[in-house]
Amino acid sequence: MLATSRAKSDLKPVLMACCLAMLAVGDNSTAIMAALPDMKGSLQLGPAELEWVVNAYLLTAAIFIIVGGGAADQLGARRSSIAGIAMFALASLLIALAPAGFVVVGARALQGLGAAFAVAGTLAAVTEAAPDEGRPEAIGAWTGFLMLGFSIGPLLGGAVTHYAGWRFIFWLNVIAMVPAGLMLLRHPGTDGRRAISMDWVGLGLLALFMVMLISGLQALAHVRTNPLSAIPLVLTAIAFPLLLRTQTRRLQPLVDFCLFANRNFAIAAGLLFLVMFDIMTLLLYYNLFAQSADGLGISAVAAGLSLVPLSIALFAFARAAPSIGMSIGVRRMLTGGSLLLALGCAIIWSSFQIEARFALLMPGLFVAGAGIALIYASAPRLGLATLPQSQAGRGSGLLNSCSFLGGTVGVTFGGIVFALTGFPGVLVLLGISALASAVLCLRLHAD
Repeated sequence: MLATSRAKSDLKPVLMACCLAMLAVGDNSTAIMAALPDMKGSLQLGPAELEWVVNAYLLTAAIFIIVGGGAADQLGARRSSIAGIAMFALASLLIALAPAGFVVVGARALQGLGAAFAVAGTLAAVTEAAPDEGRPEAIGAWTGFLMLGFSIGPLLGGAVTHYAGWRFIFWLNVIAMVPAGLMLLRHPGTDGRRAISMDWVGLGLLALFMVMLISGLQALAHVRTNPLSAIPLVLTAIAFPLLLRTQTRRLQPLVDFCLFANRNFAIAAGLLFLVMFDIMTLLLYYNLFAQSADGLGISAVAAGLSLVPLSIALFAFARAAPSIGMSIGVRRMLTGGSLLLALGCAIIWSSFQIEARFALLMPGLFVAGAGIALIYASAPRLGLATLPQSQAGRGSGLLNSCSFLGGTVGVTFGGIVFALTGFPGVLVLLGISALASAVLCLRLHAD
């Protein structure tokens, strides 16, 4: 009884700190989208620089989220969390004070590194602090605050940008992260459980593969006029086989490709890649379209308000996803979520063909948000459910990495399509991605 009481008293401050940190991380991922048009003007950012403001964060997180789980083992979960929170807060401070675009891009990369350590570390810290019987509830709270931040980001980002300026978004990150870090500092937890040797060659090849992939995709539109722009894609084609070769020969690989032999895990990774592809691309290019004179011509706060149906659907359906999955089966739910996302994109596209566009735009955003939430909240559980406990950490890191990579690929591909066909073309791209998700779901093993 005494041990249980101590465990609960230890859990409360740790859970509060971790949930506050995840609220900031989730909000940061989407709030910046509403601020990008203002950032573009005040920092004189070109289209490629604007993409890198988003991609520097997503790409760095994708590379280092795998390392984050190992750091929690080496340093201890709460110490690793503190390191990630400190980096995230420092990066947010640098962005808030940034005099030029290149500073923002560099600080966004640091912010992605901090997020990678904070996400992996706080989840491990909550798991470590919670007693066995309270662990599902604690992890549910952690996930809920991450999704809450993700869902309120568009509205908060729009309102803050309109009334206080885009820099205040990052001051809010500092305000949230400092108390979260201090609470964890007072409860440092246990030391790392085991020593893990870092695979620097694997990390280098992983970074080379991802950075060259995104650089190559950005340069794809210029290959005809400048053949040298194909060099990053050539390096990507070289780096991936080398990464595969080195990792399959290691006893403790940084990237455990053997996990993809598990069909449900591989499909879950694909679903997370595609759903983050969809949400980041939708939010970025919707905000650019909504706030441009050639688009909807509305302010940042109005753009945020127009995304309220999406935010409500994200939060509500993420909370409802477990019970829906139990009721109709995970495969049906994920397939339905994918089709809802495709339907939402079709409705939004249709809204631009009529005069009373908001009459269709609002329902379309709600339907798309519902589809995104059902996939995003359920795919990680699906991927990890069939893995043994000893592989849960690696599996989680790999799933998160696929998710972040999907976001940065989406932003990059979306930029090409947006430049050529505008936002309606982006919606077609997202619809195709959603249908690809539905096809993947049909390959799942039956519930």
